[in-house]
Amino acid sequence: MTEVIGTKNLHKTYGKREKFEALRGVDLSIKKGESVAIIGKSGSGKSTLMHILALLDTPTKGLVSIYGENATKLRKNKLNHIRGDQFGFVFQQFFMNSNDSVLNNVILPLKIAGVGKRERRKRALEALKTVELIDKAKNKGNDLSGGQKQRVCIARAIVNNPDIIFADEPTGNLDSATGATIEKLLFGLNKDKGITLIVVTHDADIAKKCDRQIYISDGKVVNKPDENLTEKKVEES
Repeated sequence: MTEVIGTKNLHKTYGKREKFEALRGVDLSIKKGESVAIIGKSGSGKSTLMHILALLDTPTKGLVSIYGENATKLRKNKLNHIRGDQFGFVFQQFFMNSNDSVLNNVILPLKIAGVGKRERRKRALEALKTVELIDKAKNKGNDLSGGQKQRVCIARAIVNNPDIIFADEPTGNLDSATGATIEKLLFGLNKDKGITLIVVTHDADIAKKCDRQIYISDGKVVNKPDENLTEKKVEES
């Protein structure tokens, strides 16, 4: 399979006087169409790793490659193009405008990308249909339950037909039943549409459903999980 994202000797350090090394020499390769869980305890560096893989942050040292290109050498407009056209994002917090309509929330990435009005409406409605929320298109975000809000976020993540979805604790704020619905949606997109799925999670049950697990401990990839990671939930980050 084709590699979509890879890293070599990836380091990330925060602070100047009192330095904290969040990542310490991470090497990994993620293939097209894989579902991959990045799992680790609080402070392990897993969220830092995802933000760098998603081009939302830059490494202090090391290489990040996207489709074989060195992402650290790409111009800002090319990075914006990759994030906007090829990546989709789903986070634990429901980052949406609760005072605007569901449809407009889903349309936003297409509007930023300069897609025409008729086409972006069509694609947004198709995305809402995929997450079974087309009947809520005119509703305001404030009118939705937590699970519905997360489904809107998934619709927004897939509206640009991304190659990769990054999901950071996508079920963290949801009850078990609603979380199961979100899991089914995400893994369905992975299997049915071939979207590469990269999930950061504390939940070992979600991790086990992925094709592969990458365990992070103290900023490094480790071969075996810590004992605490065998529990369904470990401490929140």
